[in-house]
Amino acid sequence: MTLSMRLAAAAVATLLGAAGSAQAAPVTLTFEGLQNLEAINGFYNGGTGSLGSSGTNYGVQFNSNSLAVIDSDAGGTGNIGNEPTPSTALFFLTGSAILNYSAGFDTGFSFFYSTVDFSGTVRVYDAENAGGNLIGSINLAALGTGPGDPTGAFSNWAIGSLGFAGIAKSIDFGGTVNQVAYDNITFGATNPNNAVPEPSSLALAGLALAGLGAMRRRLA
Repeated sequence: MTLSMRLAAAAVATLLGAAGSAQAAPVTLTFEGLQNLEAINGFYNGGTGSLGSSGTNYGVQFNSNSLAVIDSDAGGTGNIGNEPTPSTALFFLTGSAILNYSAGFDTGFSFFYSTVDFSGTVRVYDAENAGGNLIGSINLAALGTGPGDPTGAFSNWAIGSLGFAGIAKSIDFGGTVNQVAYDNITFGATNPNNAVPEPSSLALAGLALAGLGAMRRRLA
């Protein structure tokens, strides 16, 4: 190999190495493609939801309490409206919904949430299944009843934000069951409206957790 060929090969290797180390584009979990009331399970982890639906493998696993709900205006049972991306969102009917990301993340993380009557709490851990050390938590306010599209009490949506130090591997969505919806969970950006990756010192956006309202509104 001539000197010029060796220099060219070295330049290509350098470029490939730089490309490999560049921050990946943000990934958004919209829950579209899941069926109504389907447990999400391995839908985003190379597997399927409980009803056989499959999505892109992002290495993200949800526990069996984490369910998809489809807007009633789109043929599902969800008491939701004005979703960031129609027509599916995340909620839970028992326990809490837990998102596991075994690879871990310290870059931006964001999501939309909707809840009507009560605030809630989201906790972030450095081990899977809400284990290890608690590295961040947030309380989020209730948003009230929204206008629907044309129907749906859970149709006011907001963004929660939370900073943390360390590597996060799971997020625990707690609170009263059937009272909160989540959508467009985004890794790599602290604002779901912003497609530009944020530096790791900016951290993650939180999740909405709601209590049971006096009028006993239900999401599904």
